[in-house]
Parts: sequence; C-alpha cells; structure tokens
Amino acid sequence: MSRVELTLPDDLSDRIDILVEQGDFLTRQKAMEELLTMGISTYDDVGDDDPEMSEGLFNQTVTDQQDPAMRDEGGDDYAF
Repeated sequence: MSRVELTLPDDLSDRIDILVEQGDFLTRQKAMEELLTMGISTYDDVGDDDPEMSEGLFNQTVTDQQDPAMRDEGGDDYAF
C-alpha cells in the first residue's frame, strides 16, 4: 500500500473529523481512504462506455422499467 501525505484546509479537516465522530467512518484513515476512493471512482465513471457499468439500479431508462400491474404472471386475477 502506498503512503501519501496530504495537507487539507482546516474546514475540510474538521468536516472529516465530524464524520468520524458521528460514526460514519471507524477512523480518520478509513474516512480518507473511502472519500478518496469515492472521488476517484466518480472521475472513472465519467465517459465510461462499459455497458455493464452503465446499466444499474439507479440509471435504468424508463423503457426498461415495468409497471407491476402490467406483469404477465400467473396467479391471482386481482389488480389494485
């Protein structure tokens, strides 16, 4: 694992400390690792043409979604 030294503005450092104190992260180091990973993955996803990555729970198109009342599943004939 690489070691990186980082200087942060006081307000950003304080915000990270608050996240750790609130229990969002176990330690400051874990917070830094996860926040950096999230930031880098945001840049990696921009312009990514991988079809597996572009189809996810939150980015389905409306045409991919189906009304549960319109499903053709056997069973009850009741619809609400």
